[in-house]
Amino acid sequence: MLVPMRYLELDTAKRYSVIGLGTWQFGSREWGYGADYDEGEAARIVARARELGVTVFDTAEVYGFGRSERILGRALAASGGTDDVVVASKVFPVWPTAPVVQQRGVASAQRLGVREIDLYQVHQPNPVIKDGTTMRGMKALHDVGVVDEVGVSNYSLDRWKRAEASLAGASIGTAGHPGSRVLSNQVQFSLVAREPLAEMLPWAQRTGHVILAWSPLGQGLLSGRYTSTNKPSGGVRAANALFLPENLDAARPLLDLLRDIASAHDASPAQIALAWLVHLPNVVAIPGASSVAQVESNAAAADIALTEDQHQALTAAAEAFRPTTGMSALPSLVRGRLTRT
Repeated sequence: MLVPMRYLELDTAKRYSVIGLGTWQFGSREWGYGADYDEGEAARIVARARELGVTVFDTAEVYGFGRSERILGRALAASGGTDDVVVASKVFPVWPTAPVVQQRGVASAQRLGVREIDLYQVHQPNPVIKDGTTMRGMKALHDVGVVDEVGVSNYSLDRWKRAEASLAGASIGTAGHPGSRVLSNQVQFSLVAREPLAEMLPWAQRTGHVILAWSPLGQGLLSGRYTSTNKPSGGVRAANALFLPENLDAARPLLDLLRDIASAHDASPAQIALAWLVHLPNVVAIPGASSVAQVESNAAAADIALTEDQHQALTAAAEAFRPTTGMSALPSLVRGRLTRT
């Protein structure tokens, strides 16, 4: 199966496909895929993704405590190297001072088996350490050729702007180019997590920045596989309030609309949910994949052209979905865990 991939129009050294591949599941026990997945299927997924035109491969040092980086690095080396793909990783900001960032960046590059990390991101904003020292570390990595582009993850728009100002202040390069810009912000973004729509995405579109959407399928909720009588049994999803029975029931109108639009496009609900995201300029969706078939399905979403009416209808249905979350969801989550144990 070959599908046309689409790419963002960016001033970058490499092309960013609108559908990427997230690799949290590589080497991470919480997904429950097992060693056979890590040693076999992961490599097949990466190789197939490349055949389908996927260029963005996202990992982090914290995923499997470095195992995800190693697995991804081996898979990319075995399937053609890294000259034509964007290798993205993230530093875990326990104490992200400049020397720590430099040391961790070099360690990630070694695990990935690359001379240069194409996109190196700060995994979380640190509540104590200011971005000035973190960005000095990023600048040093860029200056010696270990990092090409700098990014952040889970940052507010205001802090993203401040991080870029800190990097630009530490740089001697041309403003708005590698070494002086924070190109991207990786945030939770999907039909059931739409906060970036209000201010962050319009700013990114005006300024040539990128949003990388993690959990673009709401950890599988938007696949339509789960109902109040068919809940996920364990792992990451079991701890997510979206999968409480009352929330699965409340999501039914949105999921039904996904199914209706999917039928019109000869697609799946998950593909329509991804198409909703990449319909938006300056967005890269980075779903994970448990199989080659799933990465094929994800990549095919890039070729689905939603009408404006369909996109607006999905947005309206998503806005009408008001799940129980936060402290209100805690009693139900605790009861569910006690029931399982």
